[in-house]
Order: sequence, then C-alpha cells, then structure tokens
Amino acid sequence: MNQTYDPALNAKVKKTSEKISENIHILANEPSLAFYRIQENVRKVVPVIIEKRSDVEKLRNDLQGICFDLEYSVETLKSIEAADEPLKNIQESLKNAIFLRQQLKYEETRRKKDTSSSKDSSNIYKRFSAHLPLEIPDIGGVMRETTNRVENYMGINNGGGTSSQSELQRSHTTLH
Repeated sequence: MNQTYDPALNAKVKKTSEKISENIHILANEPSLAFYRIQENVRKVVPVIIEKRSDVEKLRNDLQGICFDLEYSVETLKSIEAADEPLKNIQESLKNAIFLRQQLKYEETRRKKDTSSSKDSSNIYKRFSAHLPLEIPDIGGVMRETTNRVENYMGINNGGGTSSQSELQRSHTTLH
C-alpha cells in the first residue's frame, strides 16, 4: 500500500467532510429552528388573535341585543297598528266631549243672561210698583199681583223659552 500523501486530495477530503458535517448539523438542527420560528410567530400573532376574537364576541353580543330590540320594536309597531281602531274611538269620544263641554258653557252663559235679565225685569217691576202712590190701592195691588205672577212664571219655567222672555221685555218696554 502505497500511501502517498497528496495535499490536494487531502484538502478536497477535508472540504467535503466539513460540508457533510455542516449539512448534518443543519439537518439535525432544522426541526428545532423551524419550531423556534413557529413559536416566535405564535407569540406575535396569538395576542392579536385573542383580542380580535374578544372584539368579535362583543360585536356578536351587541348584534344579538340589537336584533332583540328590533324584534321588540316590530312587535310594538304591529300592536300600534292593531290599536288604530281604539285610538279612533278615543279621538271621537274626545271630540264629542269637547262639543258637549262647549254646549254646557253656552247653556251656562245663556242661563246667566236669562237670570240676570229676569232679575233686572223683576227689579224694574218692583221699582215701578214701589213708586206707585199708595192712595190707589187697587192699581198698586194689581201691579204687585202681576209682578208676582210674572216672577212665579219665570221661577217655574227657569228661562222657559225665548218667547216668554221676549214677551217680558216687550211688556217692560211698553210700561215705560
């Protein structure tokens, strides 16, 4: 065996063995390097994903609440549509009540005018009969009797029509 020392061959062998050793080292450490890169990526991304997930959960809860509110609003609108007829009845009742109140006010003012005019007319008769001389008892008695009849008639009828009131006013104007 001839062992000759060839420096070129020795350099090539050394270079090749270094490359093989380096490749074995890379292949041996490649999975751990890959896992390191994965772990690094997970550490960066997971907090962002968790935050986004909580935001999505909050939005889902908000959306669910809004859907419940919307359903409640739709039911309320349907019940308002169903209440259309009772509301119209209430409106008609209010109109009738206002109309009746106006009529009552009108009757009150008319009665006040009737009572004030009847008081004025009875006062006029009393004043007229009070100025009659007492020497003629027959005329004073007739006037007092007529006054009492008119007062009784007005008390019985309580403003019993416009014709009796106008007759009283006509008789009042004819007396003066």
